[in-house]
Amino acid sequence: MTAAPTVRVLLVDDQELIRTALSMVMADIEDVEVVGEAATGKDAVRLAGELAPDVVVMDIRMPGMDGIEATRRITETQADVRVVVLTTFDDDAYVYGALRAGAAGFLVKDMALDDIIGAVRVVAAGDALIAPSVTRRLIQDFAARPEQTVKRRELKAITDREREVLILVGSGLSNAEIAAELCISVATAKTYLTRLLTKLDARDRVQLVIMAYEAGLVSP
Repeated sequence: MTAAPTVRVLLVDDQELIRTALSMVMADIEDVEVVGEAATGKDAVRLAGELAPDVVVMDIRMPGMDGIEATRRITETQADVRVVVLTTFDDDAYVYGALRAGAAGFLVKDMALDDIIGAVRVVAAGDALIAPSVTRRLIQDFAARPEQTVKRRELKAITDREREVLILVGSGLSNAEIAAELCISVATAKTYLTRLLTKLDARDRVQLVIMAYEAGLVSP
């Protein structure tokens, strides 16, 4: 049996305790390797360029350059590097900005370490990860800010069925849940998702969630 490829991870957090805990857990996992650590956004951008990790686990609030700007710089210059935001959502008003900056998803720091490792694998494989409960709270948080102006997207290129799928994606449903909701197979749900990514020129599932909200298809 061919061994799974090793996922090379860069840990970015201004709290040494968080970096140490994650590094210790990942050290015992065969298919995950921590290739570097950074305590600031500036160092994260530099190390991402030097080390070319598969996944950057990125904190948001850090001294100097924050995680949003660091995420934007990394994703704009290194298309193969995936960024996952790891934050305390209740205390962070900038998660939406991180996703807009190109993050492939985000996690919360009170998640089990095993779940965080699993999420890193998912993102490294090219998918995006955004939990249904967090999706709903993200939309509620963004919509509640009166200073935000949302540009409504026009989605003329998609069919009625694809629009239904987009609404469910925007609501945080998984492929299996979408299939059950629409009484279709999981394979068919994946096909619709692929079509949406292509037609809307979206990078991943996270961007589809954002587009669904911006189009007014999903509301808090």
